[in-house]
Amino acid sequence: MAAIVATVAYLGLEARAVEVQVQLIPGLPAFNVVGLADKAVGESRERVRGAIAGMGLSLPPKRIAVNLSPADLPK
Repeated sequence: MAAIVATVAYLGLEARAVEVQVQLIPGLPAFNVVGLADKAVGESRERVRGAIAGMGLSLPPKRIAVNLSPADLPK
């Protein structure tokens, strides 16, 4: 299963297009964010886990891969 969301990253006053691709992959449970994400984006993994737990749900027992594209743009 894959999902794609369009968003933006701000570089000063300029907004650059960013595509967020999320895919569930068979394997040991993990949550990975790739694509030149800064520290705040990396910490969002725990906020996502907390939000899902707060709704009474749980993450699927699969690998969750989040790709932030383009990879050369700081986010």
